[in-house]
Amino acid sequence: MTCQLQFQVYLNLNDVNMNKRDFFKSAALITGAATASPLFSSGIKTPDNFHESIFNNIINNSTKKVTLKKSLGLGMIKEDLSLSDKFKLVKDLGFDGVELNSPVDFTIDEIIKAKLNSGIETPTVVNKNHWSYPLSDPNPEVRKKCITSIAQSLEEVKKLGGDTVLIVPGVVNEKVPYEEAYITSQNSIRELIPYAEKTGMQIGIENVWNNFLISPLEAKKFIDEINHPLVGWYFDIGNVLRYGWPEHWIKTLKHRILKLHIKEFSRELMNSAGLWEGFKVDLLKGDNNWPIVMKAVSDINHHGGWLTAEVSGGDRLHLKNISSQMDDIISMLK
Repeated sequence: MTCQLQFQVYLNLNDVNMNKRDFFKSAALITGAATASPLFSSGIKTPDNFHESIFNNIINNSTKKVTLKKSLGLGMIKEDLSLSDKFKLVKDLGFDGVELNSPVDFTIDEIIKAKLNSGIETPTVVNKNHWSYPLSDPNPEVRKKCITSIAQSLEEVKKLGGDTVLIVPGVVNEKVPYEEAYITSQNSIRELIPYAEKTGMQIGIENVWNNFLISPLEAKKFIDEINHPLVGWYFDIGNVLRYGWPEHWIKTLKHRILKLHIKEFSRELMNSAGLWEGFKVDLLKGDNNWPIVMKAVSDINHHGGWLTAEVSGGDRLHLKNISSQMDDIISMLK
């Protein structure tokens, strides 16, 4: 059974009430369809007990309490230290992971050594070329540069022991119409699927201020039309507050959310001081209703495993405060 078929079975179980007998019936029907359609011929051999094992994995996840480890972006660490000592610092401050920009500025061996010396994990990377060379650009040569870069990021995050690459899906502006960006972006992401399948890594699309995919219903539709288990959302909780409520997005996107970014935002500051000033507020001091947001995360049974800070960085005292604020937020999971 291909990844697409496994994903369809997963969707069936997560979007409707399905018992074990119905699950096996659904899986069998889809498997039968796979043998009749070249769309699903991957050459991947599945074990005889595949249906039983995947069902048990999903059931186990559905009954487990939602837990989140803390991570932060490498650029937030403003101490003048070696990479290894930066990792040790944030580990001592209570963080479990560090998110790097990719393609990385260090050798993979340097990063792995720093991980081993500190005990820090590197679960995710952020592709650093998706703004300069958007996946929605009308020029195929520009898109090719981005696709090549993201393919490298998928390879790197695998070598680093992570599982997800964050990408911006595209940009809408006066030169790139919305509908054109939608179609071009989806096609570009489809070109990335073979690289995701080769590495087994996930592509997480982040909601950013790119004038694109600004509704949770549209975000859901965008992912469902691509219809692949390795493509989902890297949901940024703070970015939505400019024009919506994160708990609404979370409840709509459900299992499509692969990972979570955390930041705060103040609509009052946005309105009184300027749009980007809205981010200049500490966690727990803005307009996020954190008990409601974390209840939504729990209600959708999110098992991405990580909550990664994407806020203004600083020295160890500043990072210690962020770590404590994140502990308070995670403690609201029910």
